[in-house]
Amino acid sequence: MTAIEFNHQLIGLETKLSRFAMSLTYNKEEAQDLLQETYLKALSHRDKFVGYTNLKAWSFTIMKNTFINNYRKQQKENTHNDTTNNLYFLNLSRELSPTRPDKEYTTYEITKEIDNLPDEFKEPFTMFLSGYKYKEIADGLNLKIGTVKSRIFFTRKKLMESLKDFR
Repeated sequence: MTAIEFNHQLIGLETKLSRFAMSLTYNKEEAQDLLQETYLKALSHRDKFVGYTNLKAWSFTIMKNTFINNYRKQQKENTHNDTTNNLYFLNLSRELSPTRPDKEYTTYEITKEIDNLPDEFKEPFTMFLSGYKYKEIADGLNLKIGTVKSRIFFTRKKLMESLKDFR
C-alpha cells in the first residue's frame, strides 16, 4: 500500500474515529485531541502497518491504547505519595476554606430530622451512619438482617422526602 493510499483510507475513517473518541472521552475537545494523537501515531508508524490488512481495526486499536495510556498517566499525576513521618499531607483537609455557616445549618437540620424519627427506624439508621455493617446492626438490635435493610432504606426515603430543600 502506498503512502497516498494509506493517508486516503486513514482520512476516510475520520467520522468513525471521531465517534469512537467521543464515546471514550465524552468531551468534544478531548475527543479531538485523541483523534489528532491517533492520526499522528498512525502516520508516524505507517511502516508497522501490514499492507492491505484491516486499517480500521488498526486505527481503532491505536486510539484505544492511546486513551488508556493517557488515562493511566493522568491517574499517576493525580496520585500523591506522602513520605512524611506523620502522613501530614494525607491527613490534611482538602477544603482549605473555613467551615461555611450554611454547611453547619444543613448538618443541624439533617440531625434534627433524624432525631424526629421513631426509635425503630432511628437506631438502625444511626448505627449504619456510624459505620456498622447490616449484620452487626441486626445482631445488636436482635432483628433480622432483611428488617434492618428495609428500615434503613425507608429511613433514607423518608429523609429525602422531608429534606427536599437540601438537594
